[in-house]
Amino acid sequence: MSTTPRIALVTGGSRGIGRSTAEALLAEGWRVHLCSRSPESVAEALAALGERFPGQVEGRAVDVRRQEEVDAFVQGVLDREGRIDCLVNNAGLGHFAPVDALSGDQWREVLQTNLDGCFYFLHAVAPAMKRQGEGWIFNIASLAGKNPFAGGGAYNASKFGLIGLSEAAMLDLRPHGVRVAAILPGSVDTGFGHRPDGKDRSWMLRPEDIASMVLHLLSYPPHALPSLVEMRPSRPQK
Repeated sequence: MSTTPRIALVTGGSRGIGRSTAEALLAEGWRVHLCSRSPESVAEALAALGERFPGQVEGRAVDVRRQEEVDAFVQGVLDREGRIDCLVNNAGLGHFAPVDALSGDQWREVLQTNLDGCFYFLHAVAPAMKRQGEGWIFNIASLAGKNPFAGGGAYNASKFGLIGLSEAAMLDLRPHGVRVAAILPGSVDTGFGHRPDGKDRSWMLRPEDIASMVLHLLSYPPHALPSLVEMRPSRPQK
């Protein structure tokens, strides 16, 4: 991509994988617009990142489950920047319990956040990227989208669905120069998930590992499209 500065949107950008990805992009000179559901977490992230990268980062609280909020956020970025070069669809959460113990509200919250929210952002940025004739969309899925586990009914379903959405969107958008990739991390040390606290986590991937993959894919020449990338800890827990 030749436009300077390059413009990125990062959802769930106030912590974990999203925060690390925003920081990595900023360090490469990108302008980053991040969002998170919590106004407090957005304010904290903007203060910390803005001190290191003044003038490069903006953001606001967005509930990705609400399409009108997503559309308003994306349109605001387009109004200010004129283009969007990269979307990192990272916002996500999990409720973990046997399927007969999950409540309907828990099921809906997981599916609406992890799947609907990704669709809303993809739907909002795709027209602008098609007009540009270029762009990258990264959907942060999970190996749980290919490998179900007990207690993961809602989370597995959301990530299986996200991989399917990502692959279909890739086919829809690549004729227009827009590249879509799903990144499937395994265990990442973010404090997220169903693992009990206090256990050894040193074997896990780090959020910055996924951020590095995003930068790596961004460096690919325009004729190349890795559309499905699996990432695992190199030395799994014994």
